[in-house]
Amino acid sequence: MKAVSWHAQNRLNKRSFKLAMRGMHVNKIRVAIACELSSYIWDIAHFVG
Repeated sequence: MKAVSWHAQNRLNKRSFKLAMRGMHVNKIRVAIACELSSYIWDIAHFVG
């Protein structure tokens, strides 16, 4: 579970930085990251349960 959370943290951080460098609006970045974060939460929930 630690590996999945660490992978998610690194990926989402890198993705948000890249989107910001492309000049995307802050709210769009938040929505994109939230959508991807929900998939990681789903993955962890299936791993635990």
